[in-house]
Order: sequence, then C-alpha cells, then structure tokens
Amino acid sequence: MAVKIRLTRMGAKKKPFYRIIVADSRNPRDGRAIQEIGYYDPTAEPVVIKIDTEAAQHWLNKGAQPTETVRSLLKRAGVVKKANLSVKPEISAEAIAAEPKDETE
Repeated sequence: MAVKIRLTRMGAKKKPFYRIIVADSRNPRDGRAIQEIGYYDPTAEPVVIKIDTEAAQHWLNKGAQPTETVRSLLKRAGVVKKANLSVKPEISAEAIAAEPKDETE
C-alpha cells in the first residue's frame, strides 16, 4: 500500500481551507484518510500552518511520501530539514551520456 501525505480541500466556494492528511494514494483527494496530521489556511493573514510534528515524523519514518505542496509546507513549518526530504533523484548529464543510444532511425 502506497501511503501519501497530502492536502484535502475543505471550506466554502472561493474560500479554501486544507487539511493535511495521511491517505492511501489510490483514494480520491477528498476520500477516506488514515490520519489527519494538521491543517493549512492560505486565506488567513498571515498564512496559518499547523502540523503535528510527531505524527508527521512517524509517517515519514514509515515511508509515507509527501506531495510537493506538503513537502513545502513541512519545510516552512520546520518539521523536516531540506536534506531529510529529497526530491526525486535527478539524472546527471554523465549518466545520460553513458547510456547506449538507440540507432533505429
């Protein structure tokens, strides 16, 4: 089971409010969640980010993958350092050059 940490939308029309949840990646965006670990209110001034750091660390240690937006929110909230959440591994130019080329043209 692939577990993701992602946002689910709440609030009224044109007034978004998001919950940060842990859910199976196959469930829809606003579908069933395993656990709610925080919330994010982009309409407030200043922006409100509230995250249960222990729960977030627990799920990250178990292998849950945050979405790009949640990764950004976790960094802003100080839950994780930049080095702890690596973005998808980038392929270096040397690795691309070393791959055999397809000559079927």
